[in-house]
Amino acid sequence: MAQRDYYEVLGVDRSVSEGELKKAYRRLAMKFHPDRNPDDPSAEEKFKEAKEAFDVLSDSNKRASYDQFGHAGVDANAGGGFSGQAGFGDIFDSVFGDIFGGGRGGARAHRGSDLSYNLELSLEEAVFGTEVKIRVPTLVECTACDGTGSRSRKPPVTCDHCGGSGQVRMQQGFFSVQQTCPKCRGAGKIIPDPCHECSGAGKVRGSKTISVKIPAGVDEGDRVRLTGEGEAGLNGPSGDLFVNIELKRHQIFERDGNNLLCEVPIDFPTAVLGGQLEVPTIDGKVTLKIPSETQTGKMFRLRGKGVKSVRGGAIGDLICRVEIETPIKLSSNQKELLRQFALSLSDGGVKHSPKTSSWLDGVKKFFDDVKFS
Repeated sequence: MAQRDYYEVLGVDRSVSEGELKKAYRRLAMKFHPDRNPDDPSAEEKFKEAKEAFDVLSDSNKRASYDQFGHAGVDANAGGGFSGQAGFGDIFDSVFGDIFGGGRGGARAHRGSDLSYNLELSLEEAVFGTEVKIRVPTLVECTACDGTGSRSRKPPVTCDHCGGSGQVRMQQGFFSVQQTCPKCRGAGKIIPDPCHECSGAGKVRGSKTISVKIPAGVDEGDRVRLTGEGEAGLNGPSGDLFVNIELKRHQIFERDGNNLLCEVPIDFPTAVLGGQLEVPTIDGKVTLKIPSETQTGKMFRLRGKGVKSVRGGAIGDLICRVEIETPIKLSSNQKELLRQFALSLSDGGVKHSPKTSSWLDGVKKFFDDVKFS
């Protein structure tokens, strides 16, 4: 009987990638596996045919020879599909190892997934540190079966499929492959009457409360790692919980690294004559001296009144930016006083408003130099 084209057997194009080739073989092997088709003798033949095709096409040298010479180029190497360097067990494990936990070594241990939680803190909590309680999703004991996994609360019994070993052996002619028991999944025991709530797992989705210590000096984007507080593992350790720090908007301060920024409004007379103001810091009040003739946008740096980073180093500064506030809702008398004051300024010329005079000179030069159509 003539052999079918290997690419046709696997249902793939001749340009198929290694990953797609593996997927195609896995699909056919699962479909025609003898254990899944005990009453269909043709299934075993199709399984062997798919295995032979994959054995050749998954080997780059054999595939190149097959592409050039057809079956004649690989007959000596293929040997009916079960000889050559790789045995049936090796091929089976390479394709199905991620499903059956490695096939030969029992159920593979998997570390639980890491979880992420976004925690919003006030600026004060971030600067000085705090301890907060958070609720995170997790697996909790099933109350319907008291965590036993059994409706009747009876203990597990020995798996009748593998005899308690957690492994089963599959025979293919002269070859034998050991894999994780599909019934007990390697545990060696099963629950005969699984709980309807947890399906025999003994645990259900719930939440738990965790106390998180936030160190002083954390900033937006920092993460606090809680080892072992993530998802439960499968025969392995639990994952970690990462608490992502977010800062609430503060009514006075804005954080910039280790520095704090603060906008300080002052009235017009104080800006002109100078004076003293009480300004807030993150841990109290200080007196800020305003010199005479202060302009809007002037920065005042208060050393050591910022934040000490969680990573160490010097404490940052508090930077106060002055904003001169224009008076509003003036009385007619106040407006008249301002008009008289404005007239008195005009007598002084440039000396009272050097920036304004310089700006007006620049505007005049601009119009003189530019011709508008």
